[in-house]
Amino acid sequence: MYYTEEHEWLRVEDDLVVVGITEHAAEQLGDIVFVDLPDEGKTVSKDDEVVVIESVKAASDILAPLDGEIVEVNGALTDNPGLVNEDPLGEAWFFKMKVEDLSALDDLMDEAAYKKFIG
Repeated sequence: MYYTEEHEWLRVEDDLVVVGITEHAAEQLGDIVFVDLPDEGKTVSKDDEVVVIESVKAASDILAPLDGEIVEVNGALTDNPGLVNEDPLGEAWFFKMKVEDLSALDDLMDEAAYKKFIG
């Protein structure tokens, strides 16, 4: 898995990149009450706002970690946004994207670097 400074995780599955938020981010946000997912087929650039998450504490944006196209979203989060708190690294992925250049993942943190980043 790869990690961003914005507390997102990325996992490569075949030729797609699956994106979610880390357990640390889910804990910081508190109870998630609403998730607004992007449209499938949307082309995004790195750092574009892609997902809006609302919790009892605040609203937060999830940014596109890489350039690419959103090819699938996790509709289960619309019906059950609390899944983000229950299983942030598994069932609560936000979207899958087709990335033009997988080598861009090399610029992200691995798990050890992320753990050091969050202290």
